Amino acid sequence: MPKGYWVAHVDVTDPAAYEAYKAANAAPFAKYGARFLVRGAPQTQVEGACRARTVVIEFPSLAAAQACYDSPEYQAAKALRDPVATGDCVIVEGWQA
Repeated sequence: MPKGYWVAHVDVTDPAAYEAYKAANAAPFAKYGARFLVRGAPQTQVEGACRARTVVIEFPSLAAAQACYDSPEYQAAKALRDPVATGDCVIVEGWQA
C-alpha cells in the first residue's frame, strides 16, 4: 500500500505564535503515524514561486494522511496556525513501484 504525504509551503508571520501550532499538532501527528521528512529546512528555489518554508510529512497511507487532516485534533491545531501563517498544502499518494 502506498504511503500518503502532506506537502506544504508556508509563510509564517508570527514565529512565536506558530510554536503553539507546532505543539498542538504533535498529538494528531503521533496518532496517525506521521513522520516529518522535511520541516522548514533551508531551501533553494530553482523554478516558479514558493513560500519561505517547505514541510513534507509522511503517513502510513493516503487514508491516514486524510484522516489526520480531517481530525478534530488537527483542526484545533490548524485554528492556531491560521491567524499567524499563510500556506498551501496538498495531500498526495506516494509512488509505489
